[in-house]
Amino acid sequence: MDKLTRTVIVDGSIVYTDSSEILSSAGFEKLLLEYIEILKERNSPLLRALEAFRVGDEYHIRHIVEYIHLLTLRNVRDITTIINYVNPEDFAKFIESFYTFWRNKHRFMIKRENYTTDPARRTSIVFTAAMVAEEFKNLIRNLYRTVMKNITVDDSSVIVRQLPSGAQVTFLVDNLNVEKPRLTKFKSIPTIWGAIFDPPVIFYTKSNKRKGVLPVVDEPVIERIKLENSTDDWYHVPILVGDLLMFVYVHKEFLCHAAGLGNLFQFADLKSIKEKEVCGVLIFGLKPEEIPDFKPSWKNGVIFNEGEFYVGIIPAIDENDYFGYMKKTILTLHNLYRIDQGKLPIHGSMARIVLKNGKSAVAMFVGDSGAGKSETLDALNRLEEVAYVDVIIDDMGCLDILNGRVVAYGTETGAFVRLDDLPPGYAYYTMDRSIFMNPDKINARVIVPFNNYKDIITPTPIDFFFYANNYTEVKEDSERIIFFDSVEEAIKVFSAGKRMSKGTTSEEGMTESYFANPFGAVQRQEVHHRIAGQFLTKMFETGVRVGEIRTMLGVEGYEKEGTQLAARALLKLIEKVK
Repeated sequence: MDKLTRTVIVDGSIVYTDSSEILSSAGFEKLLLEYIEILKERNSPLLRALEAFRVGDEYHIRHIVEYIHLLTLRNVRDITTIINYVNPEDFAKFIESFYTFWRNKHRFMIKRENYTTDPARRTSIVFTAAMVAEEFKNLIRNLYRTVMKNITVDDSSVIVRQLPSGAQVTFLVDNLNVEKPRLTKFKSIPTIWGAIFDPPVIFYTKSNKRKGVLPVVDEPVIERIKLENSTDDWYHVPILVGDLLMFVYVHKEFLCHAAGLGNLFQFADLKSIKEKEVCGVLIFGLKPEEIPDFKPSWKNGVIFNEGEFYVGIIPAIDENDYFGYMKKTILTLHNLYRIDQGKLPIHGSMARIVLKNGKSAVAMFVGDSGAGKSETLDALNRLEEVAYVDVIIDDMGCLDILNGRVVAYGTETGAFVRLDDLPPGYAYYTMDRSIFMNPDKINARVIVPFNNYKDIITPTPIDFFFYANNYTEVKEDSERIIFFDSVEEAIKVFSAGKRMSKGTTSEEGMTESYFANPFGAVQRQEVHHRIAGQFLTKMFETGVRVGEIRTMLGVEGYEKEGTQLAARALLKLIEKVK
């Protein structure tokens, strides 16, 4: 195990079969030493349990470990004559607190396995890795239970709690050594090609809001970047964002965000890595002093234009320790590349809504975080008249024109959802496959998979194109959805990008963001505006209904009811579809 301030990495190549192997590991001693140092800083009364092991101002770590090992073999009453007296009650509190300290770490197992294209062999590798992780978890749990049983002399409790104790995520890692132009220097960084989650997966990060807009610097940087402290400090995660290949390099202290990628994007297979060109690179967790010509305005991230692709860098500072920076930087890389292609990236949601009477429509909602996009779709899905809502895009998509029609495709197979705006119980419904981020705080989030990769990259013609207005209070049902009469009227509303902030970013009150898309559109506003005009014109020409849906999510008193009323208004429109 490799000790960090909050991340613990367990070597998955070691099969632990006995608790003594854990106790004798260097990682266990490091963890114990770190915990004792924290107790000393706090002048904690828990240190009373360790007086017998005190030497001056320090504590003899090796002797403490040996004592714990004795407690796996014998009852505390049998060993008090061997060493100086240790108060069982005090030591039980210490062990309980130490166990909690371990469980509060971000715990990862890294298992190095050769990537194989053989599906049967891959399944076998995953199964074996899952067995190793399960065995490790059971050993940790049994070690804790055995020690506590032998300390607690008069415990008559028969309540047993199966607390999560092992690795929260097991990563399958290999050195693929795939040559990519201008990225050769990074090829020795180990590649994460698979992940096994042990739910519930909960991470507590140092920040839970995203700030600012990523500046774009139109000059290359990749040749000046060094990730050479140690190849063991960094991990490479190849992902598909829509059908674009991107390489993400994550420092091990931020592996919780690499885990989030597994629930949000499609991991790229070896065929895609070899055949596709890299369209974007993200380096997450580079120290500011290691970023060439670092400027204070880059503290929340910066993007460089390499010509063939874009490079995003998120500095390793506490306020960037939020999955939103990982997700939004990747999507900004995607959007910049799409704009260069002449396509229109859209910050919004899209779904195929199918009614029980057989009628259906594809609706796209444009809006920034907290506009009510996902909430309106969820409200639709709860209506009795609705058969199902097939979410194709949850946050970012792209418009294209195929065979004379405007079509859309998505970027993500999962959703980074704000729990506060979802119906009660949703978080618990998805607990067995979700990653929770800071569930005890405002803007608590869950990363949950919602669709398969094939569906999100299939071009889908759209019927309705709405701006999600969360700030206008309306009383009449006829005003919940309005349609624009011209391209000029539509582009004025979409360009303004007005929204009542819901606390998902650092903004408060009424805000404006060009096209509700600070992720590429605002950085390339002139080019984007021309492309947007072309697409809206095509929509009006081909019968796509362009308008505004009033969700009232930002109107006090309508936070829940507003999206339900908007959903019912949209239902009535779909019922009229021929």
